[in-house]
Amino acid sequence: MIIGTRGSALALAQTVTIEGLLSELGVSTTRKIITTSGDTFTDRPLHEVAGVGAFVRELDDRMLEGEIDISVHSMKDLPTVRPEELSISAVLKRDSPYDVLLTTDGTRMDDLPEGAVLGTTSMRRRAQILRYRPDLHVHDLRGNINTRIRKLEEGLYDGILLAEAGLQRMGWEMDVERLDPQFFCPSANQGTIAVVTPAGTEAEEVTSNLDHQRTRIETEIERIVITDVEGGCTAPIGSFAQFINDDEISVCCEVLALDGSEHVRIDEVIPADRYQDYARILGRELVQMGGKELVERAVCQLASSLSDEV
Repeated sequence: MIIGTRGSALALAQTVTIEGLLSELGVSTTRKIITTSGDTFTDRPLHEVAGVGAFVRELDDRMLEGEIDISVHSMKDLPTVRPEELSISAVLKRDSPYDVLLTTDGTRMDDLPEGAVLGTTSMRRRAQILRYRPDLHVHDLRGNINTRIRKLEEGLYDGILLAEAGLQRMGWEMDVERLDPQFFCPSANQGTIAVVTPAGTEAEEVTSNLDHQRTRIETEIERIVITDVEGGCTAPIGSFAQFINDDEISVCCEVLALDGSEHVRIDEVIPADRYQDYARILGRELVQMGGKELVERAVCQLASSLSDEV
């Protein structure tokens, strides 16, 4: 079977994981590297790359055209609305869902000097940093994981924010600070690898053996809760669900203003039974609290800033 993947070091590391798991099942694979729009436009923030799914669209198109049988994604990159012809056939057991701060000398977030410069691509992380430390400066940081770390080492930033899962998958042990999810609620599906195949195919049947049920449920909750406020990668939204025992799941979700000055947040424990119904209720509560208005304001502000640049 042909596996389609982006060519970044992290994407390839994720693909190697899937190839190894499929090999254990007796499935032989070949790899096809596909460049996406998210990889091409590395000179601008992600919110300036048109549409959603900047790292996904081209892989979906190649699959719909029959060129590849399987694609591998960081699940947080997958848009909430997916083509009906395609299936998320497997969600692997989650790696770390948390954000980490990396500095050249091990300085922690609370110890950074006033006016220090942090780098991140994420609108969510930017807003959360400014809420936690409004005295810091946040600058855009694009490029693959190797490029981001190189820019830190070159002194362009005092620190950079990364997903801990990315470092784990690269096999890198670094002196990082894991950020408290109470203040830095992760993005929906962060730390999770998803496998996509055409629906109703042998590829779907085979790769479904890799599915981790608890992680699938957690990631589904994270997506449901933000469905009614979703603003794509342009909106500062965190959504994180985690089993605390066999019967209960903790759920936190927050929507922030771009500058971190306002936010609405939900922290609840829901029963695993009928988790979809409870997640929808939490999503409606988030809207009623003003989450949708915050998202719409953020989208308008970003659109206005783009217009000013033209």
